[in-house]
Amino acid sequence: MTTRSGIFAGDDPFALARTWLSDAQSVEPNDPNAIALSTVDADGSPNVRMVLLKDILDDSFVFYTNYGSVKAREIDHAGKAAFVLHWKSLRRQIRVRGVTARAEGPEADAYFASRSLKSRLGAWASRQSQPLGARTDLMAEVARQTLRLGPNPPRPPFWGGYRITPLEIEFWADGDFRLHDRFRWLRPTPGAAWTVTRLSP
Repeated sequence: MTTRSGIFAGDDPFALARTWLSDAQSVEPNDPNAIALSTVDADGSPNVRMVLLKDILDDSFVFYTNYGSVKAREIDHAGKAAFVLHWKSLRRQIRVRGVTARAEGPEADAYFASRSLKSRLGAWASRQSQPLGARTDLMAEVARQTLRLGPNPPRPPFWGGYRITPLEIEFWADGDFRLHDRFRWLRPTPGAAWTVTRLSP
């Protein structure tokens, strides 16, 4: 039995992740929910970029994007993704690896509706990851979409969320002399029981 106490205590890794994120929200100066999201292309070459984690559910982590983006195409192809949440102010991080599924329907509609009007219109205007001649072209498209869609644009059919259902979660906290604390939660399939192991730093 792996002994865990203090900031690592608990029997639910999703609840623990929510607690750590809550801790970070009071001290991290910008975007405490920013994650470095990693995907792979069809040749197995990795890609990583920063996106915003928007929800920690009881069994998965959720973010939103344009389904035409490079990240979305790579996720749809591989069916897997990984990310790390790192809080420099807390000297903690969470690493996640798992399987993916699109998060569409009412939950995506509700999140899209919660965004500012300019962000919603920007989602319609941007052909994410596609070549762009000039910023003026983008702003012209924003203006065109503003006239076309008005003050309450719906969620675009090419925009929505992804759930990452983890098979592995690692909680890491800084230790003196680089003797860090690491606990890995591992399971073979979604819904299976977790095995928790303390790892050497």
